[in-house]
Amino acid sequence: MKKSPAELRQDFVRNVQLRHLRAFVAVAQERHLARAAERLALSQPAVSKTLSELEAVVGTRLVERSQAGRRGVQGLTPAGEQLLAHALRVLEALDASAQAVAPSEGGRIERLRIGALPSVAPALLPVALARLREGWPAVQILVKSAANAVLLDELRAGELDLVVGRMSDPRLMGGLSFELLHTEPLVFAVRAGHPLARDPKAASVLEVLGYPLVVYGEGTIPRHNTESFLSARGLALPRNALQTLDVAVARALVGVSDAVWITPLGAARSELADGRLVRLPIETAGTEEPVGLLQRSEAEPSPLRAAMAGLLREAAKQQGALPQISPRRLK
Repeated sequence: MKKSPAELRQDFVRNVQLRHLRAFVAVAQERHLARAAERLALSQPAVSKTLSELEAVVGTRLVERSQAGRRGVQGLTPAGEQLLAHALRVLEALDASAQAVAPSEGGRIERLRIGALPSVAPALLPVALARLREGWPAVQILVKSAANAVLLDELRAGELDLVVGRMSDPRLMGGLSFELLHTEPLVFAVRAGHPLARDPKAASVLEVLGYPLVVYGEGTIPRHNTESFLSARGLALPRNALQTLDVAVARALVGVSDAVWITPLGAARSELADGRLVRLPIETAGTEEPVGLLQRSEAEPSPLRAAMAGLLREAAKQQGALPQISPRRLK
């Protein structure tokens, strides 16, 4: 006889244990049974058995196993994604309770894990991080720069506390909130003294294609906008364009060569302001892309996270007018 939803909920409450949730979160974050087992100091069969027990309690599959081998994990099922958000909250609350009743010697070390797009981090993070350090001198801060999809996956899995990034496919935004900070267009940046900078009249898009290009990697929003910008003018991105997400490499290369860097404004703002780079007079209206603050909707409230969010808003205001828009939760 099939159990009713109420009976299934009762079974879950009665039978689920913390070891089930810990194993599930470890597998979700590591995407690999063996690595999850090593993290939990357990054997791989023990983790696999614990995960199977949890799926039996829930009554549905939570993890998609890799076809290539029993240790790999392709990802979470929709039910697994929903359970992960709640499991993280349970473990965060448990950790907070443990600290309250038995604080560690010398007090609790707070930690903030921030994700940021390579094209966004240079403009927004430095000032915000410096001010955060003034108010929270003992906090442990980790900053990770990566592609948007990677950052959102790690945010959803609880490996990052907040992300400065871009909206993604709505199907990938479940459980996350997005707050607009500002928008930024693409710019064509070259070194001071570049032939195109000396003769602005020659700085057409067609002329630019005659020089080496530095662009973002495939699958990124800046790369998509670059290709769309060129396509709208009947042009195509040359196959020999150098591709990199590393803005430091891009800036250095453009600084010592005649390469042209096609980049979101924020990544080159400081160098453009002090004259190390020059923005070519090429109209890029329509390439503006929203940059925002992403957080887990169900995350436990955190004064530290709230403080960093406020500082990022202030940093965004310094980049231009900040639209009066409220955070919205995406289901």
